[in-house]
Amino acid sequence: MKITIEPAIGADAIEMFYDLYVAAFAPLQIHAAARHMLSFAEFEAEMTDPRIDKYVAWGDDGEPIALTTLTKDFTAVPWISPEYFAARYPEHHARGALFYLGYTLVHPEHEGSAVFARISSRVVRRMLEARAVCAFDVCGYNDATHRIGKGIAALNRRVDMTMQTVDVQTYYAAEFGAAATARLAAEAAAERDVADALAAEAVPV
Repeated sequence: MKITIEPAIGADAIEMFYDLYVAAFAPLQIHAAARHMLSFAEFEAEMTDPRIDKYVAWGDDGEPIALTTLTKDFTAVPWISPEYFAARYPEHHARGALFYLGYTLVHPEHEGSAVFARISSRVVRRMLEARAVCAFDVCGYNDATHRIGKGIAALNRRVDMTMQTVDVQTYYAAEFGAAATARLAAEAAAERDVADALAAEAVPV
């Protein structure tokens, strides 16, 4: 297996990686409030955008088996604010050491192998050499289910790195109508029952 950094991915590989991308991200459509699924056109544009480095792991047969996207140009990532990160890390931004990691995809036949660790170690080595900041985002479902944040934070046991949460977006939903009213009434009744039970058990002084 070898790993290369490509400015663009060929059409045949784009189709294969998009299939992997859909398999990885489609379940999030019912687990995450934010849209995670890029259309094929959006994905293709990203794969051919020279501002975004593509770390590609190639199998012994010459076929791509894993992909990581990484960029220093935050304007290439439409869902983040470049100004926010530039203001938060002005020194890193000034010397071109501020990166954003999009995602990593691994072919199902190679999941659980060393390919994820190998491609990740290339990114980590680049960050260490540049004394960089590498930002990324993970939805709550993936973080809770796959412990991605904790897994990356654990790198500080082996390398000079610290990690912190820099922002959180919370989605609220206000429910109106009979169902909501009935639920609120039931919750209020339950609270009254608890209060009555506590009052009954109280000892007069």
